[in-house]
Order: sequence, then C-alpha cells, then structure tokens
Amino acid sequence: MFVDEMNLVQMDISQFSYSECRIKLAVDDWELQQAQALRKKVFVVEQGIFQHSDHDLFDSSADTLVATTGMLGIPDAVVGTVRIHQQEPGVWMGSRLAVDHSFRADKGLGKALIRMAIGSARARGCKAFYANVQVQNVALFQKLGWQAVGEVTVHGVVHMFMQADLGLYPVEQDPCCGFVHLLKQSGRTALIRERA
Repeated sequence: MFVDEMNLVQMDISQFSYSECRIKLAVDDWELQQAQALRKKVFVVEQGIFQHSDHDLFDSSADTLVATTGMLGIPDAVVGTVRIHQQEPGVWMGSRLAVDHSFRADKGLGKALIRMAIGSARARGCKAFYANVQVQNVALFQKLGWQAVGEVTVHGVVHMFMQADLGLYPVEQDPCCGFVHLLKQSGRTALIRERA
C-alpha cells in the first residue's frame, strides 16, 4: 500500500484471495454463460462424462444457481453452480453441482449451493427434493442429512439416488438476492504489498 502524489491510497490487489461468495439465482446472461462454461469444464473436460456438452432437456426449464466472487462487492466470476427443476408438483431435483477446481479446497461452497438449491425450491412449494449423487460425494450428502434411496447409473457413471431432509434447510425467500457464504480458506492469506 502506498500514497500517490494526490494523497490517494493505492493497493496491489493481485495477491488478495476471495473471502466470500454470493450464492444466488443466476439472472444475468454472464452468470448463465459462466455457469455453463463451469459445467463444461467439470463434466466434459475434467470428468469426461460427456463428449462435447452436458446440456440436456432439463436446462430449458431448470433454475441455475451460482456462487459468484468479486472485489468490493462487485461480482465478476462464477465459481460454483447447481441447477434445480420441478419434476412434478412438489417434487424437485437438483443436478449438475459443480465447483471450480481452485475453490474446492475452500470447504463449504458445495454445501452452500445445496442449501440454496433446497431453500429456493422450498419457497416454491417443494415437498420432496432428490438428486443423483456421484458415489465420491455420497458421504458429503449424508453429512448434510440426505438419505440414500438406491443406486442408479447416469450417463454411464454410478450414482446414488438420494433424498434431502427438508427440515434441515431453511426456506430461501429471495433467491435472486441470495446470501453471502464466507469461504473457509485453509492456509491461504491475502497479501498487501507496499510499493516504494
């Protein structure tokens, strides 16, 4: 940090790490585009589940929820996403939960997206909430109060069909605004450099 010739404080913010995310319904085009790009990165590139795109018929009716980061309260990147859709009156499904690789060490982001998914569905009359969960994530969902219903294969990958305990998740009345999730930063600190 230094004071310039006009006595204004200047900082190099290149070493700052994000300390919070806003978890919300995606309403802006850039949020939807970045959420789709993140899904492609995770499900096509990293996991190889899909060849070109994970887009399917549910995308046209699903709500996309995002975790955004930014500086000084101005969002500039989507670092997590999940989609939800109503299968039939009162019955909702969550799918395509994805967190950017650089934010996976910050425990709690996936949990926050799940909370928003269920909370916003509850505000719209959800009586039951389900998801097909990849086997490596079943323990996380069980810690969050989900029950295994049965094993299924989705796009050639073994999943556990699971049901959420709705009583553990508060109703989210304003998903467009959402909530702030503080990131748990294990071993990461923000650095402020002084300029000479």
